[in-house]
Parts: sequence; structure tokens; C-alpha cells
Amino acid sequence: MSSPIKNQIHILEKLGIEKLNAMQVEAQETILSSPEIVLLSPTGTGKTLAFLLPIIAELDINCAEVQVLIVVPSRELAIQIEQVIREMGTGYKANAVYGGRAGSKDKTEIRHRPAILIGTPGRIADHMRRENFSTQLISTLVLDEFDKSLEIGFENEMREILGLLPNIRKKILTSATQEVEIPRFVNLKNPVCLNYLDKVPSQLKIKTILSPSQDKLETLALLLHQLGDQPGIVFCNFKDTIQEVSDFLTYRNINHGCFYGGMEQKDRERALIKFRNGTHQLIVATDLAARGIDIPEIKFIIHYQLPQRSHEFTHRNGRTARMFNDGTAYVLKGKNEDLPDFIENAEVEELKEAPMQSSLAWKTLFVSGGRKDKISKGDIAGLFMKQGLLNSDQLGTIEIKQDCAFVAVLASEVNKLIQLVDNSKLKNKKVRVTVI
Repeated sequence: MSSPIKNQIHILEKLGIEKLNAMQVEAQETILSSPEIVLLSPTGTGKTLAFLLPIIAELDINCAEVQVLIVVPSRELAIQIEQVIREMGTGYKANAVYGGRAGSKDKTEIRHRPAILIGTPGRIADHMRRENFSTQLISTLVLDEFDKSLEIGFENEMREILGLLPNIRKKILTSATQEVEIPRFVNLKNPVCLNYLDKVPSQLKIKTILSPSQDKLETLALLLHQLGDQPGIVFCNFKDTIQEVSDFLTYRNINHGCFYGGMEQKDRERALIKFRNGTHQLIVATDLAARGIDIPEIKFIIHYQLPQRSHEFTHRNGRTARMFNDGTAYVLKGKNEDLPDFIENAEVEELKEAPMQSSLAWKTLFVSGGRKDKISKGDIAGLFMKQGLLNSDQLGTIEIKQDCAFVAVLASEVNKLIQLVDNSKLKNKKVRVTVI
């Protein structure tokens, strides 16, 4: 592979990626050669890796201060980018800072300076005001999903951040939206724009499901029964509707998680962890889940409530049919409900009565030790299989965090396992193992 990216083959192997797509190849070449880049590409095409590879290639290994600042609209996206950098195995430190957790925890983590700092605009601006890290050696600024940060009201914080960065030499802006206006305060002079929004062939199918009444809950249940055991998202506009849908699904014994802005950060993170490891195959969410969250490939999304604007429809649909895979977006249309103009050419699908397909049930266990305790996935797998007597097919995904870990285990084995492994020692630390 002819590429200026240091150790790229090694990084791609660690990430399990055979080769970069056309957008990623052009993006990294452009980022290495240009000071101002605007990258427009659909959700799920790999924009994060497209800008991380050239950024990491240009880091100064001898610099002991923050060199790159990545500003993102959501906590989940900050955590996701931090995780990707860790998985790349480059040896450079990265930290994510965001609202919803104690600022003192951020301060402790960034005391030993990361080469790359990722965060939400409010939390980054707060740290900069307090001078918790030096901005003098930050030469690269990434505004990831910049239009979303503006849309949710972070303009003042973003303006403040730009004003406190005296030595920026490279600016990278990304978005998955066509109709984006670059704000003046970013002060781009002659940016190179890479627009892949119309170049990526979509495998998305859009179908309309007609509900015989205004209340669409029974139609939703019928559709979920027909879709069976596949990962998907049900989108609602309001958290009150999420509660209504969640109560109904619980009554119907349809396993699911919820995800919306008013939830505690810990609960939001755990909902996504359970979704990634298969404890939940379904998430009921607001548009907060439409972009910038780390979830696996999903087979469908359902517009339980119709989006109010065309770009919301686009971003919701972007959660499925990602990276050239198939996916379906279902529009639930209530009786006498009018579809907005931007929903067109959606074929009507008739639903048939179908039993809910059952699958292996998983539960998620919390382990009270993580990376800072030098605990690895292999350590946990060893404990659960040797001392806990699990077979490999009874042990699912393991996610290691800084101070804890989450493990998917076959539900039928959970009670016996906890009796065998709770209060055991892992790397000289006694850990608690509990169900979440």
C-alpha cells in the first residue's frame, strides 16, 4: 500500500479493516496536504477514521501537551472517538471530556496530557476558561458534525473555543448533511471541500406501514413481530412518547432499551452497551440517536413519530444501510396522518400476523475493575470461563472501560456465574460482579 500514513497497515489490522474506502483515501490525502478541509459524507461511511489516520501521522511524539482538539456535539460521539483511538493502538494518549460527569474526573485524566483531546463544546470551553491545559501547541482543530453542534445551541461555546486557540494550522470540519452553512467565526479562507453525499450508493429501502387508527402502538408491535430478532431503532420525537412506547413494549414482553437527552449519562451509556452486546436488540430513541453514537450495524429503523424536518429524516435513516449494507426504514402512518413532502416514493407494505421470534437471551454484568487496574478482556474471559465454568458460546461481548467493565452472558447462566466469581481477585483487585 502506497500511503504516507505511518503504521497504517498495522492500525487497520487492529481495527479489523481490510482496506480504506474511496472517501477515506481521498480525505487522508487532502488532510495531509491542505490546511482547511470540509468533509461531507453520509453517516456510517467512516469519517472518523478518515480524519484520525492523517492526524495521528502528523503528531509529534516528543510533545508533552495537547496537539489536537476534536469538538463533537454529543457525549456518545466523544466516547466513541476516544475508543477508536485506543483500538488503533498507536501509543498516543487520547481523552474524552463531556458534560454529565464530574469535571474533577476530567481534570485527573488530563493531568497527564493527552495528544488528542475530544469533547463537547460546553465542557471543552469550561476547561479552557479554567486553563486546565495549555492551548499553545494545539495545531489541529476538528469540528466533527459541526452543524449538529450549532443546531443544538453550542454556537457561543464554539466561538469561544476558536478564540482561545492561537496557533491552529489545520482545520477539519465534517458533516453528513448537504445543506450546511459554515459559520463565519470558523474563519475558513479557502477550504477544500470533499463532498461524498451523492457518491455513496444507498442500499436503503423506505417502506410505509399504514396504521388503522391514530394510535400506532398495535401496528408497531405487529411490525416488530414480523421483523423478528434483528437489531433496530424506533424513533420518537419526544421523551414522553418514548415512555409511552416503552411501557407498551414492556407490557408486550418485547425487550428494549431507551435513549434520550433527559436520561442520566450513566443510563445512556449502559443502554448503548446493552444494545451493542445483544442484551437489547431494540432501542426506543429520540433524534439524539440519529448520529454520532457507537452502535453496531442495524437492520431497520422505524419512524414511530414522523420527523419534523428533512435532515432529521436523512440522519435517522443513516443509522441503517451503512457501509454498503442493506437496511430498511419503516414509516408508521397513522389514520388521517399526512406524510411530509420529503417522504416520497415509500412503498406501502402490508403486515401479517406473526409470532415474535425468540432468540438466545443475554444479560449484561458489571465488573468493578477496568483499564486503570490493568484488567484486560482476556483476564475477565479467563475468570468467567475457568472459575465461572462458562463455555465460550455462553460468554458474549466484553467492553473494558477506565474503571469498570461490562460483559454479556447467557441469561440462563447468570445466577450460577455470579455465585462463582463475585468478590474474586483480578490483577490483585477484588472485583464485584453484578447484573445491570
